[in-house]
Parts: sequence; C-alpha cells; structure tokens
Amino acid sequence: MTKQDIINDVSSSTGLTKLETEIIMNGVMSTIINSLANNERVELRGFGTFGIKHRMPKKARNPGTGEPVYLPERYVPTFKPSKLMRSKVNNLSNK
Repeated sequence: MTKQDIINDVSSSTGLTKLETEIIMNGVMSTIINSLANNERVELRGFGTFGIKHRMPKKARNPGTGEPVYLPERYVPTFKPSKLMRSKVNNLSNK
C-alpha cells in the first residue's frame, strides 16, 4: 500500500476530497518528522510509538568486499507497534 492508496481510502471513507486528505496526511507526517528531529517521542494510541535511538560510532565490515568501514555516531528513527496492532497482525498470520 502506498501513500496515495491511503489517501484514496481515507478520502472515500471520510467524504473529504483527495486534495484535503493529502494536505492532512502531509501535515501529520511533517509533524511526526519535526517532533522526531527535536528528539521528542510521538505516541499514537492504538497504533504505536515513534522514537529516536542513539547509535555510537563503530567499525563495521562491507559484506561484499570484507573491507572495514567506519560508521559515524548517528540517530535512528524507531517504531514500536501498539499491542492492538501486534494482535491484529498476528491474527492475520493464523488464518
């Protein structure tokens, strides 16, 4: 499913135009991104939690060549799904 598919589904179920739905979707996504950039946690109840994890610098290896590669210190976005989401996804695999 793509962003456009989500916009189409939400638009048809809410009665909003696709343009209005896309503006809302872009607003939600940019708010989440800006919050993460400010090192704030974003919690969407029933969906999951977005956060930032700090990674220390380390030496790794290129799996293709075996050549050592230096990975600098970085911050990585993370997502932890809610219990509701996990249970729905697990129920799909049991069918």
